[in-house]
Amino acid sequence: MPTALIAEDEPMLKAQLKARLAEAWPELAIVAEAENGEEAVMLAKEEQPDVAFLDIRMPLLTGLDVAKAIAGGPHVVFVTAYDEYAVEAFEEGAVDYLLKPPTPERIAKVVARLKARLGTPPADLAALLARLAAREVPGATLKWVRASLGNAMRMIAIDDVLYFQSEDKYTKVVTADGDALIRKPIKELYDEIDHEQFWQVHRGTIVNLRAIAKVERDWRDQPLLTLKDRSEKLTVSRTFAHLFKAM
Repeated sequence: MPTALIAEDEPMLKAQLKARLAEAWPELAIVAEAENGEEAVMLAKEEQPDVAFLDIRMPLLTGLDVAKAIAGGPHVVFVTAYDEYAVEAFEEGAVDYLLKPPTPERIAKVVARLKARLGTPPADLAALLARLAAREVPGATLKWVRASLGNAMRMIAIDDVLYFQSEDKYTKVVTADGDALIRKPIKELYDEIDHEQFWQVHRGTIVNLRAIAKVERDWRDQPLLTLKDRSEKLTVSRTFAHLFKAM
């Protein structure tokens, strides 16, 4: 029975990847799950899985660091929100890549390639990893939001934002402590935030994945998000419903 390690620090994305893999490759046993890079290296050496699904951006060690540390062991699949990393990794000889959130179609292609390569030595990623490590890993440029709260100005850490919602010429910034307004359009804001942490769920709504307590379905079978620190629920539009299909 083939075995796998999943290294992903975001619980919702990890659960989605596991669900997609269970559908496409029922025989695959997930023998280890890591929440950071150091844990991924330790578990890979202990469990010796056939395949390692590595998030490129993780705490402590990146997926690139992990791949280097476990070279010669499992076949590596990079999981990333960044097309340029994924495409380069694939073209330069990595087993494959998955863009977040993984689609059933892409998962099926990855599984087919992995099945064909099991039993053969994993690809040598040394040259590729060196090139990627030399580049700046793309990430969020926005760390703080400067928002209006009445006549006062408030600095809000991006990690404290539960969700953003478009309101006419403004964007509402919602935290556990209350709401504030910024003048930046939500489309412009989306280009500046971390797409692994924040997902757009509606034309006018962007939600922090870490703020989601539960995903349900409404009477139209559309995803409905319950937040950890707020009473309101957010409806996911049909355009973005596929992001939560495996949940």
